[in-house]
Amino acid sequence: MADDQPSEQFSSRLGLILTTIGAAVGTGNIWRFPREAAANGGGAFMIGWLFFLFAWSIPLLMAEFAIGKKTRLGTIGAMRDMAGRNFTWLGIWMMWVGTAVGFYYAVVMGWTIRYFWIALSGDMSDASDTTETQALWDNFISSPMEVVFFQLIAVAFSAFIVYNGISGIEKANMVLIPLLVAFLIVAMIYPFILNPSGAITGLKFLFIPQGEYLFKGETWIRALTQSAWSTSMRKKEDIGLNAFLTGLGNNSVSLIAGVAVLGTVFALSDSTAEGLEAVESGSSGLTFIHLTALFASMGTAGWIVGSIFFLAMSFAALTSMVSTLQGCVVNFVDMGWERKEAVRYIAVAVALAGIPSAFSLEFLDNQDFVWGTGLIVSGLMVAIVVMKFGVSKFRKELINTQYADIQIGKWWEYIIKYVFPIEFVAVFGFFIYEKLQDQSHSPIEGMGLGLFTIITMIVQWAMILIIFIFVLNNKVADKTKKGPVSDGNFDEDVEWAESL
Repeated sequence: MADDQPSEQFSSRLGLILTTIGAAVGTGNIWRFPREAAANGGGAFMIGWLFFLFAWSIPLLMAEFAIGKKTRLGTIGAMRDMAGRNFTWLGIWMMWVGTAVGFYYAVVMGWTIRYFWIALSGDMSDASDTTETQALWDNFISSPMEVVFFQLIAVAFSAFIVYNGISGIEKANMVLIPLLVAFLIVAMIYPFILNPSGAITGLKFLFIPQGEYLFKGETWIRALTQSAWSTSMRKKEDIGLNAFLTGLGNNSVSLIAGVAVLGTVFALSDSTAEGLEAVESGSSGLTFIHLTALFASMGTAGWIVGSIFFLAMSFAALTSMVSTLQGCVVNFVDMGWERKEAVRYIAVAVALAGIPSAFSLEFLDNQDFVWGTGLIVSGLMVAIVVMKFGVSKFRKELINTQYADIQIGKWWEYIIKYVFPIEFVAVFGFFIYEKLQDQSHSPIEGMGLGLFTIITMIVQWAMILIIFIFVLNNKVADKTKKGPVSDGNFDEDVEWAESL
C-alpha cells in the first residue's frame, strides 16, 4: 500500500544541494534570469535580486527544508500538520502553483531539446549572425505543432525519471549540473575574446543600475523569485548550511548565465543601441537567439560546444520538470495513490495543460506572470505557518538540530517575523499601485483584463482558491496519510521514522 511506503529522502548533502539547484537551473537561471535582468534595468534588478537572496530566499529555504524534514510529507500533509486541518488548502495551493509553473516550463524544456538537435544536426553553424538566429527562433515558435512535439518529449522524459525516484535524480545531477556550469563558463568567457568592448558593455549593463528602474515596483517584484518546495532530507543533515549553499549556488549559476547571455548580446551587436534594443525587449528567446549566434561564430568548435551546452541545458531543464512532477506526485502518494499510477495521470495532465503555452508565447508569458508571482504568495504562506508554530521555537527545535554544522541566530526570527511581511506588503503594494496606474493602454486593459494586469492575476488565483478552500480542503485533509507529527507531538518523530 502507498501508505506504508516511507518518504523518499536524499542520501547526501551534495545530492540535495545539486538537486535543489537543478530545480531552477536551466529554466530559472539560463532562460529566465538573463531575460528578467535585461528587461528590468540590469544593475537595478541585480540589487533587488541580491537583497532578496538573503532577506527572503535563504530564510525561506531553511523553513521549507525544516518543514519537509520534520513532517516527512508533501506540501498538503505538511501544511495540515503544521498549520491545522482547516489550513490544508495552503498545501494544496503550494502544490498547484509549483505544478502550474511546470505546465509552461515543459514548453521551455522542449525548446532546449529542439536547440540541442539544431546544434547537433549542424543547422546552427549555418547561422552567421543574430538576424539568422532570430529567424531560426521565429520559424520554430511559429510552428505550434513542432513546439508541442518537443513539449511532449520533455514531459515524457521527466515522467520516466520520476518513476525511478530521488536516487536517479541525484545521480544525474552529480554529472549534469557541473557539466552545465562548465560550459556556461565557456559561454561567459568567449564573448570577451570575440569582441571585448561589446562584452564589457554587456557587463556594465548587468551591474550598473539604471536609476529609473530602482523606483519601479515591476523591478522589485520580478527580482523576488522563489525556490520550489524541497523534498525531505536525510535526518542527519544541517538545514541552515544546506539552505545557504543551495541559495548561493543557485544564484551563482544565474550570475554566470547573466554575464554569458548579456555579454554575448552586446558582443554580437553592431552597435550599443542595437544591443540595448535586444536586451530591453525582454524576449523569451533572448538566450536561444544570442547563444546560438555565439556558438555559430566559433566554427567547428562551436558545433561541439553548442551541442554539449544545449544537451546539458536540456538535462538541467529536466531537473526543473522532475522537481515539479515529484512535488505533485508525492502529495498523491500521501493520499494513497500508487506512485506509478500517480506519475502517469499527472504527466498526462501536465502535458495537456501546457499545450496553450506551446501554441502562444503570450499565453506562456501570462502564466509565468500569474504563477511566478504566485510563488511569492506561497513563500509568505510558509512564513505565516512558521509564525503560527512559533518563530523562536521553530528555529531552536527544527533548524538548529543536533546535526547542525552552523547555528542560525535570532536574525532569522526577525526576518521571518518582521521583514517578510514588510517585504511582501511593500513590494506587492508598489507593484499593484504601478499596475493600476498603467491600465489605460487600451479599452480592454483599462478594465484590467490585459495579459499582465492585476485583475487577470487575481481572477485566476481566486478561482483556484475558492475550489481549494471550500471544496477540497476537508476531503484532502482526511485523505492524506499521517506523518510523524500529525498528532501534534513534535518531539517523538525519531521513533516513528525508525519504525518504518
